[in-house]
Amino acid sequence: MPNSEPSLRAEATRLFDIAVKAADPAAALARHFATTPISAPSGKLFLLAVGKAACPMLEEALKHAPAGADVKAVAVTNRENMRDIPGALVLPAGHPVPDQAGEIAGQTIVELLQSAGESDLVIALISGGGSALLPAPVDGVTLADKAKVSEVLLAAGLDITQMNHVRQQLSRIKGGGFLQLAAPAKVGAFILSDVVGDDLRAIASGPTVSAIGTRETAKAILENNNIFKQMPQSVQAYLSQPVDDLPPVIAAKNTLICSNRQSLEAMRDAAGDWDAQIIADDLEGDVEDVAQLLLNIASKAPAKTALLFGGETTVTLRGDGMGGRNQELALRFAIGARNMGADWVFLSGGTDGRDGPTDAAGGLVSPTTCDRIEAAGQDIDALLQNNDSYAALKAAGDLLITGGTGTNVADVQIFLRGPVPTVKKP
Repeated sequence: MPNSEPSLRAEATRLFDIAVKAADPAAALARHFATTPISAPSGKLFLLAVGKAACPMLEEALKHAPAGADVKAVAVTNRENMRDIPGALVLPAGHPVPDQAGEIAGQTIVELLQSAGESDLVIALISGGGSALLPAPVDGVTLADKAKVSEVLLAAGLDITQMNHVRQQLSRIKGGGFLQLAAPAKVGAFILSDVVGDDLRAIASGPTVSAIGTRETAKAILENNNIFKQMPQSVQAYLSQPVDDLPPVIAAKNTLICSNRQSLEAMRDAAGDWDAQIIADDLEGDVEDVAQLLLNIASKAPAKTALLFGGETTVTLRGDGMGGRNQELALRFAIGARNMGADWVFLSGGTDGRDGPTDAAGGLVSPTTCDRIEAAGQDIDALLQNNDSYAALKAAGDLLITGGTGTNVADVQIFLRGPVPTVKKP
């Protein structure tokens, strides 16, 4: 390993940690409640958190509950981020494919919302992952059906807005269903964005905003991607039913507290004497195309440059290997950059600490990545064709493993062209 590589790796990891810290939902909520305290309702106060950041968001909100308030507090999160919270019920749920525990959690939330009255205040604390974590299927659609829908959508490489467009139409909670269930209680929401462009309708499938579209438009998405016939019969039938009247839109106060852009700006501001540039905060599309785009940009970068990107790519599954969009993007970049020369590293990671169904957040690759994979006796092209980026990066020792971070503002990518600046600003 070249002498400069360890220091470049350390710098990339440092910047990634800063991106995650900038997306701390508890700190963001604390800042908001310091200037705009929670009003004491004459009835009950419902604090309902869902998503990968549910626990830290609920813990912080509980600190700011008005004294003497009758509080009903529930968090629904993935098992990796689950922890006990005094005074609250914390429920586990499956992600990225919904499971029975999630269905139980969904029914718990439905019943609580239905119990809310006109004198009550409901505060929703929403973060990415909520779509899978809180399944509440519409009549005629089973949990197994919804799990199949998720599997097909993920394998087809649809972007998050398209996936959540479909999910909304199959849920009692998503696409404004939360508001319908809570009526006539007053509802406010604090939202952590894991979606490119921060479209509130797509974050956790928009429980406190209007739906992205209708059954008809959801069906069109599936048909246009040639996957409608792969849907369970119950889903095909439901999406094919005509709808006479759409439910009325109920107003709610939605507040965005953290986003991918904020994390990119935090990395740029902490980059010291690197020439740090935010190139894009809207990376989308298949990782094969995105990898080529990033390679074209990175190949022109001069020394001591930090190029920062954000967004959420997709992977089209062709094999049965294990990995995720960030791991495959990092692997494809490493393959494409074999002739780029030395003194560079590239990191692609999910700010939630979990990339696909693995224990890795992504990958951190360098000029020696491919050599190390081959030295371990692995066939890089075969692994890539099998979508087995996890095995490839593990062989190289280039997996980025952080554990659950308690937040989620999509993905960030960092390209550093060395050498590392010798003097850093405070």
